[in-house]
Amino acid sequence: MALALLITGCKGQLGTDLMRKAHAAPDIAFARGIDLPEVDLTDPFATRDTVQEWARVVRSDNPDHKLVVLNPAAYTAVDKAEEQEELAYAVNATAPALLATACQEVGAGLVHVSTDYVFPGDGTSPYEPDDPKGPTNAYGRTKLAGELAIAEILPDAHWIVRTAWLYGAGGPNIVKTVCRLERERDTCSFIADQVGSPTWAGHLSARLLDIARADVAPGSYHGTNRGQTSWFGFAQAIFEELGADPSRVSPTDSASFVTPATRPAYSVMSGEKWDAAGLPPFPDWRDALREAFEVEGDALRGA
Repeated sequence: MALALLITGCKGQLGTDLMRKAHAAPDIAFARGIDLPEVDLTDPFATRDTVQEWARVVRSDNPDHKLVVLNPAAYTAVDKAEEQEELAYAVNATAPALLATACQEVGAGLVHVSTDYVFPGDGTSPYEPDDPKGPTNAYGRTKLAGELAIAEILPDAHWIVRTAWLYGAGGPNIVKTVCRLERERDTCSFIADQVGSPTWAGHLSARLLDIARADVAPGSYHGTNRGQTSWFGFAQAIFEELGADPSRVSPTDSASFVTPATRPAYSVMSGEKWDAAGLPPFPDWRDALREAFEVEGDALRGA
């Protein structure tokens, strides 16, 4: 059975990778990307009409295609969400609920990208998908609301994939920032008391296509590169990839870098459920960073 995809946020960091990989995959018969301003997913009529038209076109080609909507679209301005929670809620909760309803109507599955921020961030061991939630900022609250809506509306055909510390060739991200700072400054400081799993969009996009293809139980999964480090350790590793001296990066703490939104101190999520489902594994974060520079180093460096 060939796969037919509708990919939201197709102009974003993750959506761009998804579109490129989908178009290159021989088992994906159809991949349409949508983004603003073409389609406003917070508009119930636009969302329903878009999904229904996509399903109609796909089934007119072959009624046996497997229909899956991939939803990486999100409001991701974590600090701005503290003042714009209503807007963040519309994008991160209302829009996924509308997508889930539209998927239910046409018999499509929904793969939805979520975040480590749904957890309280005070853990000491990797979070499992069903561990208690407790977001500490507006962004996390709105993303959790989206998860809950999807699970209620589409209980048998949803796959929530939580990720963290995402970087890639498209859009602003921490790797590009560190590369710029390496060029512009003799030294720089990064937070050492926040720990997580840096995740390359190149790997996450491939694994999202894998879960869209697979016949695995609905529910929540964790999709990050394996292992853990701090922002300080991540910045040092980026310096190493640039051939620069990592001792130019010094550690600081969260108290010295206050932001409007509270960041979790511990963002590591367990991949055991992912592996147990038989899905292709994620590489270690350090190996992923090395591969990212090999594949898209010019874009990361800003060259």
